[in-house]
Amino acid sequence: MNAQQASTGAEPHCPRELTLLGQPPRERADAARNRSRLLDAAAQLVRELGAQNVTMDAVAAAAHVGKGTLFRRFGDREGLMRALLDHAEAEYQRGFLTGPPPLGPGAGPGERLLAFGCATIRHHLDHLDLYLAADTCAERRLLVPAAMLRVSHVAGLLRQAGVDGDTDLLAQALNGYLDPVLLHHLHVQRGYPVARLENGWRQFVTRQLPAPE
Repeated sequence: MNAQQASTGAEPHCPRELTLLGQPPRERADAARNRSRLLDAAAQLVRELGAQNVTMDAVAAAAHVGKGTLFRRFGDREGLMRALLDHAEAEYQRGFLTGPPPLGPGAGPGERLLAFGCATIRHHLDHLDLYLAADTCAERRLLVPAAMLRVSHVAGLLRQAGVDGDTDLLAQALNGYLDPVLLHHLHVQRGYPVARLENGWRQFVTRQLPAPE
């Protein structure tokens, strides 16, 4: 427990997941109203100041509650920022699950896949300040020397193999598959065996390479 948590009485907090579409958090009516009031105050401050400049003190003051209440409700600043993303995430999910084609049902799978990537890029960029505020390591994660070396190595191998196009961007995408957070999710949380992960990597890479002559 850190000093900030100790001063507010909050328990050590693990950032919660974004709410899945159709699965809102279960809470009492009064708790839901309090949550909505806190999020409204935070959202207004984000619009006025930008997410990076919003503090828990400012949100508590705007909502007319004690800071301890805010920490108990959301755990920490990242938890608050992630809660603010819930509404936008639900709208985004509805687009590709039940929305009109080509993003939603009614178009072919390839066309939907292309539309999904574009929609995801737009969604992330539209809410980029919140995503960065919800993940304090986001801006630094890809700039550490080890990560940059891996991208450079993969890009070099792609060029040596004769891959056309933007090999630097392709290398970033390929390295995304190797993200330790993703691998932890797939292997530990989802139970995918190592052999399946390795086979998936082989398929992913093979499809990028030129056909043998």
